[in-house]
Amino acid sequence: MPLTETNPFAAPSTLPFAFPPFDQIRLEHYRPAFDAGVAEQRAEVEAIATSPEPPTFANTIEALERSGRLLERVLMVFWNLSSSMADDAMQELASEINPLFSGHQDGIRLDPRLFARIDAVHAQRHDLGLSAEQVRLVERYHLDHVRAGAGLEEADRDKLRGLNDAISTLTTEFEKRLLAETNAAALHLTDEAEVEGLPEDAVAAAAAAASDRGLEGWLLTLVLPTIQPALHTLRNRDVRRRLFEAATTRGMKGGDNDTRELLTKLAQLRAQRAALLGYPDHASYVAADQTAGTSQAVLGMLDEMAAPAMRNLETERDRIEAAMRADGIDGPVEAWDWTYYAERVKAATHDVDTGALRPWFELERVLHDGIFHAAELLYGLTFAERTDLPVYAEDVKVFEVFDRDGESLALFVCDWFARSTKRGGAWMSEFVGQSHLWGTKPVVVVCLNVPKPPAGQPALMTTDEVRTGFHEFGHALHGFFSDATYPRLAGTEVPRDFVEFPSQVNEMWAWWPEVLANYAKHHVTGEPLAQDVVDRLIASQNDGQGFDTVSMLGAALLDQEWHRLGADAAPVAPGEVEKFEAEALIRHGVRSPLVPPRYRSGYFAHTFAGGYDAGYYSYLWSEVLDADMVDWFTENGGLVRANGDRFREELLSRGGTVDPIDAFAAVRGRTPSTEALLRRRGLTV
Repeated sequence: MPLTETNPFAAPSTLPFAFPPFDQIRLEHYRPAFDAGVAEQRAEVEAIATSPEPPTFANTIEALERSGRLLERVLMVFWNLSSSMADDAMQELASEINPLFSGHQDGIRLDPRLFARIDAVHAQRHDLGLSAEQVRLVERYHLDHVRAGAGLEEADRDKLRGLNDAISTLTTEFEKRLLAETNAAALHLTDEAEVEGLPEDAVAAAAAAASDRGLEGWLLTLVLPTIQPALHTLRNRDVRRRLFEAATTRGMKGGDNDTRELLTKLAQLRAQRAALLGYPDHASYVAADQTAGTSQAVLGMLDEMAAPAMRNLETERDRIEAAMRADGIDGPVEAWDWTYYAERVKAATHDVDTGALRPWFELERVLHDGIFHAAELLYGLTFAERTDLPVYAEDVKVFEVFDRDGESLALFVCDWFARSTKRGGAWMSEFVGQSHLWGTKPVVVVCLNVPKPPAGQPALMTTDEVRTGFHEFGHALHGFFSDATYPRLAGTEVPRDFVEFPSQVNEMWAWWPEVLANYAKHHVTGEPLAQDVVDRLIASQNDGQGFDTVSMLGAALLDQEWHRLGADAAPVAPGEVEKFEAEALIRHGVRSPLVPPRYRSGYFAHTFAGGYDAGYYSYLWSEVLDADMVDWFTENGGLVRANGDRFREELLSRGGTVDPIDAFAAVRGRTPSTEALLRRRGLTV
């Protein structure tokens, strides 16, 4: 059925930057627009596949790149809002649409007629007078189709379609259950003594969260990672225990929101798909299209870090137990004690209490005088708020980004507050991607989950939230600076184990003296954070590297182990998930009852719903590049335009148009070295 003109997706948006008309979009608009978009692209692809003309770059590869415009318009909005505005109706619609889209993709990538044309262009790509970017695009399309199973026999293609459909359904259900479980597991407190130790603004936010749900007292809502921010400051040991247990048992304690059956089935189905495609396991399949190359290389890097990280952990444990004894507690340290006493040790060692610094990290000032300020100094960017564009939720803000020459470059959508309909964690995405083919400029969105303060009160951030803000803005810069002709190669369309690298580099500016001095000011008095406090804060950044590294390694190794299961391996029963976790961590030497993985399997959204399956190692792999590049910035004067311009031109602007390691070398002058990362994390002798 043709899409009616009243549907806001029927035609490209007439708003600046093709910004989505959120004030017109309703739930009932998505499915008709999706169906019409699928039908339109099917017709376009059918015309390509059945063309009587010999296959060329223009009539095959570029034609594919031009197809599906209506479908892209609806999905860019739908995917973003189904993560940030996921009420029951939106989740139900996602359960319908996601498997249908998976089937639609299979219909394109498993079409033997289409693949024959792509293969023909690929075979002669160096003889067609194509630009370097066009050759790269041909190679990317060819590899996408090969990895999708285009070369399989018809019966195996049918099996693959069934597997992809089931995987899509299960990942959508995992995300749905995890959101419900995370909301349900929030810790309700009714005794004022139970919130003792929380900063005043955090107490107010907890009271507001309780009030929003019609409850008396205080509600400690959960963030996605294992360690909850409140564990750093809550004085009541039993409350810390209850909060820790609420966080670490998500999805693994029975009931309607238990995720164990889903995740074990996902691991099986991914293993079966990998086998069908000729790989021993899903981890091998994923690594083959990353800079790592093989799952053995991934495990080699992770295992190399395990022993020194555990040694560091023991040193940290000694300090924590000493702090507990000084506090009058003679019993053994428990997992819910660790971060609380780690903060005490840090305060004693460096005379800095990071929790007490929150009044100096007010959200608006961090954004404008920190994140934006660093981007102006390094890249010449300026920002102006746009209040004329419709937004999809209260407190979402839009900024126009102006380039170094004053020309309009992009739109930045800032969605930083937590809400019950937003999935946990933090991420960057796009509503509109950059493309010279279409003449579009990027509309980038960054989502965080900073607790929303009561009306009229400022949002005060933790140091971790400040770091996360700078991190996600690093992804945004990757999108802003994209200078690609073809959408398939634009912006963050790079390997997963490279995409985190630019964002991790951007974290360095959070603590750069010139930037920190500009935003770290008391939200009431305007008093700057004293230089001696700054010095101690920066010195304290390396504390706790044993805990942090073991926690990250635990998650990365769990992800690998779930996806190193072959198709012929005995399935892991849902009731055996905890045993599987323990055995995997012991096998790699990172099992600690005091330091759980950053994500346990039951709430590991990255790997079972978020597209980082067999790829969570990317954060540590990318940190190798990040630490090395931070050294380059420091060696060359740090926060200066010459460095920013080079990093932008040689790397950020290139997207997937060049080999990512070549882009790194174009800036650094050589391929990456692990030395800087090992030094940063205290893993050198």
